[in-house]
Amino acid sequence: MSRLSYLAPFDWDSLLAFLSRRLFAGVEEVNDGCYPRTAEIAGLRGWISVQNDATLSALRVEVSGSLVPVLPEVRARLRRLFDLEAIPEAIASHLGSLAEAHPGLRVPGAFDGFELAVRAILGQQISVKAATTLAARLTRQFGELIVTPFAALTRLSPRADVISKIPVKQLAAIGMPQTRAKSILALAQAVTMGTVSFDPSVSIDQTLATLKELPGIGDWTAHYIAMRALRWPDAFPQGDLGILKALQTREPRHAAALAERWRPWRAYAAMHLWKSIVDTP
Repeated sequence: MSRLSYLAPFDWDSLLAFLSRRLFAGVEEVNDGCYPRTAEIAGLRGWISVQNDATLSALRVEVSGSLVPVLPEVRARLRRLFDLEAIPEAIASHLGSLAEAHPGLRVPGAFDGFELAVRAILGQQISVKAATTLAARLTRQFGELIVTPFAALTRLSPRADVISKIPVKQLAAIGMPQTRAKSILALAQAVTMGTVSFDPSVSIDQTLATLKELPGIGDWTAHYIAMRALRWPDAFPQGDLGILKALQTREPRHAAALAERWRPWRAYAAMHLWKSIVDTP
């Protein structure tokens, strides 16, 4: 058992709710306040289970014995996934009234950058629910089997090097347009070749530019990836329909102008804007 500390307030329930609507079924789940998932790091495969201990302001982490040799990397990835480096009071002070309704709201990160980027592409121009359905099909089709103590966790997340070799028609057969399949294939090939990296230490501007050179990846997708996989706190997908609705505008440029006051924490502003839409009766 390991513990990962954080600064309160910490809106664990909202974070889990966000993740639960965007799961890769078979790879991860949210169940009774717990987040378990499968993992493959440096060739080692196993499972992880995370729960919140609010009294200690820490997450309790259990990992399979197979992942103990890479425990420091597991801990680092979980800190990014659950945004444990955030300083909530400073962020809330900057966001002002926007952050009042949900103190401690975090920006969910990514345990695996490629996995998150694929999920972002799957979510283009369709509902969150429809994208989650496609993610489940992708996992069943291309994720390797694994045995865990969790009945719902039976697959590893599909790797970039595996996806990079799959024909476009076979990828599209899970139910998405070939244009989107081409985007996922191009992304997988770029990651495999090393031209795209999801290391948070890389240049944000360079990574955004490289991503947008790939077919089918525009500003929204690139900023969403930067927001979650690259942990850029000022990422802002200004053309997102939910953000436009929350800001009561139809113009992405107008949304971007309104968001200037929230720099350098626009990713957190985006989370609060999305949350305001979800909570609207």
